[in-house]
Amino acid sequence: MCRNIKTLFNFEPPATEDEIHASALQFVRKLSGFNKPSQVNEAAFERAVTEVSEAARRLLTSLQTHAPARDREVEAERAKERSRLRFGS
Repeated sequence: MCRNIKTLFNFEPPATEDEIHASALQFVRKLSGFNKPSQVNEAAFERAVTEVSEAARRLLTSLQTHAPARDREVEAERAKERSRLRFGS
């Protein structure tokens, strides 16, 4: 799927509205094939981003886990290490 969409659940501090919106935007871009829609499609595109953001927010607030919250900095370092191993220095 889209590698730019990041996991947002179970982080401390919780995902921000900006992070949720950015993930929704990436998802709608991937589905539509548009990076920036034409004027005729802009309203439908923006409506989809809004609806996906709302659905994502509902999902994130309704999920439950017993696992400890993840640390964003630790996860970022792990991602960098995976990238370094995959693509080299």
